[in-house]
Amino acid sequence: MLVAEFDNDVNPVTQGYLQDVLARGVREGYDAVVVELDTPGGLGSSMRELVKSMLASRVPVIVYVAPSGSSADSAGAVIGQAADVLAMAPQTNIGSSTPISTSGEDISKDLRRKVVNDAAAYISELAREHGRNPDAAEAMVREAANFGAREALEKDIVDLVAPTVPALLAAIDGRVTKPKGFTLRTAGASIERTEMSLWKRALDLLVDPNVITLMLSLGLVGLLVELYSPGLVLPGTVGAISLLVGLYGLQVLPVSVAGVLLLLLAAGFWVAEAFVPSHGALTLAGGVTFVIGALLLFDPAGESYQVSLWTAVSVALTLALLLGVALQRVARARQNPVEVSVGRLVGTEARVRRDGYVHVNGELWRARDSGGRPLMPGETVTVESVEDGLELVVASTPTERIPT
Repeated sequence: MLVAEFDNDVNPVTQGYLQDVLARGVREGYDAVVVELDTPGGLGSSMRELVKSMLASRVPVIVYVAPSGSSADSAGAVIGQAADVLAMAPQTNIGSSTPISTSGEDISKDLRRKVVNDAAAYISELAREHGRNPDAAEAMVREAANFGAREALEKDIVDLVAPTVPALLAAIDGRVTKPKGFTLRTAGASIERTEMSLWKRALDLLVDPNVITLMLSLGLVGLLVELYSPGLVLPGTVGAISLLVGLYGLQVLPVSVAGVLLLLLAAGFWVAEAFVPSHGALTLAGGVTFVIGALLLFDPAGESYQVSLWTAVSVALTLALLLGVALQRVARARQNPVEVSVGRLVGTEARVRRDGYVHVNGELWRARDSGGRPLMPGETVTVESVEDGLELVVASTPTERIPT
């Protein structure tokens, strides 16, 4: 018996994990796959893909809401209704599957009717085909009903309540599932547990909207620093890696085009601050635009995948300082005349260190006296010219010229 722990949001990464578990169950000939479920819900698109995989599975799929204190909310409740056997541990709950807008508010009247009717029909049909109460399942959508384990069993929303996996397997032994007609042989079965790999957990972390926003911001800073200061390998490398990681998250989660455009506009404001003397107006505009764009960026993904307001504000302030103020100073510095040139040594005082060499501006240069006399260590001389950029022509300062 293969038992898979699923204690995450429903998203493309966890969807892939569970689909791999189902494929393994078929490939290695397990009698059944038990999904130990504890989820607040997640993306509807990933939920539907998981439901399709469960319905098509050639091995029985048992969803067990456990351990005690767990819940199968929203998308989790729908996934449960797609199982060949749906069980709950004591002190768990299931339900609250009413669709809401991506901002967490009620959907407009006409669209709400369409979305709610679709979700209600979807979950009630799953419940009906698996021999459960379609009306109670529909209430989880239309009325946001949520049921504890005992009440869910009384209303025939779940098939049984069991305290442990072994007790569950013993209770369902010999059961014939609907609609596939699997005859379960689970009593006394050996249990092998599996969970998300470290790599999958890392990918799951990378689809966190706050992490994606931070990665995109680091990428922007790193690349701009590299553009303004070529040759600094580290900022460009870190920026490129961060940007790619952020783009992975954008690829996985549904994003708002308006949010993306607002973030690009914010970056444009900050870059423009380096060239247009706006006295901070463009920096402020970029900060406000960034916050709005970040909050809208993952709007289509739902309320579970929104950038925190504090994250958006903190990143906006940091970027405003780095890109608005720092780049402005860099641009001004680049407009100044070049400060480092051998021509600028003319007129500078130097100290003779040893015969033929002088110390000037922290550097040691070969030099000769303009009058052809030997240079005396310790004397102060003045640079008169530079020959071929390699040798200085100097003369003793008036106060130290040796009288003839």
